[in-house]
Amino acid sequence: MRRLPIYFLVDVSESMVGEPIEQVQKGMRTIIQELRVDPYALETAFVSVIAFAGKAKSLSLLTELYKFYPPVFPIGGGTSLGAALEYLMDDMDRSLQKTTVDMKGDWKPIVFLFTDGTPTDDTAKAFARWNAKYRKSCNLVAISIGDNVDTHILGQISDNVLLLKETDAESFTKFFKWVTASIKATSVSVSDYSNDDVQLAPTNGINLEKVDTTIHCKVDENFAVLLGKCQTTNKSYLIKYRRRFVNFEDISNLLNGGFGLIGAYPIDEKDYGELSLSGASAPYINTSILRGVPTCPCCGNQLGLVICECGNLFCAGDNSNTHCPWCGTEGVLSAIEGDGMNVTRTRG
Repeated sequence: MRRLPIYFLVDVSESMVGEPIEQVQKGMRTIIQELRVDPYALETAFVSVIAFAGKAKSLSLLTELYKFYPPVFPIGGGTSLGAALEYLMDDMDRSLQKTTVDMKGDWKPIVFLFTDGTPTDDTAKAFARWNAKYRKSCNLVAISIGDNVDTHILGQISDNVLLLKETDAESFTKFFKWVTASIKATSVSVSDYSNDDVQLAPTNGINLEKVDTTIHCKVDENFAVLLGKCQTTNKSYLIKYRRRFVNFEDISNLLNGGFGLIGAYPIDEKDYGELSLSGASAPYINTSILRGVPTCPCCGNQLGLVICECGNLFCAGDNSNTHCPWCGTEGVLSAIEGDGMNVTRTRG
């Protein structure tokens, strides 16, 4: 019997803690439950789960579908995508059956990569090895969970890079149904001996879009503009900084490549979406070079630049207990320590 190997390469870094990892855990159970009642998948699919943070490890070796039980996902520190890819390739070398004169080997493996952050390690060596020896013989589907991922990086290892724009429970549910449908379609395709390329299901009705990673983001370097959302009114606003200094105190910061605050401005979210370029990888800026924090232009909250663990920006007032209007996460405010954080920047 020829196997259809399916790898789930899952980011379990600190930013996935809470609802994101809980939804992935729930989604994995749903995928396996639905695949077990599909005769094509049950006959061909073998599943493996690899978790990665600062390091990578197998949570489940390549296992027949009917014997597979979804593992419990841990949490680690860092997002070492290079190390994760190296671990995956080493595992494939050990586990996959190659074609010989006596028998045909496994079908082309499917790898679903789930990540919500930018790599924290040097990926060059792993990417070169993948592209030279594995890319043509594997189906890698890279999914950015939320928009805090540099999708251009993912485009260096896959032609199938998708963005899950919303990370609420309903969006995750639809997304994992899409993963299941894609595996089912591929199982049928290989069972009919017609094609062993991954058959991705339609994304209609899902907050999921394919990213054109060939589009390089050019930004207006004279300004740094960030998109925020008011937690009181749920309305969107833009925070604008400029490289030209605003007052004498800003000079030292701006000479080092920083930006001074101009203000924050409410926008019409519908018009903004219609007139903005989508499908391109998002640029980033570090908060350490942004000088000044605005009040919220929608409700007057004193802090107009608060960063959620989902990577999006919102406002907060005197109450230290807050909720993110983007993903619904609730928590207590804390100050950023160290060298600041990377946040998504608009193109200006």
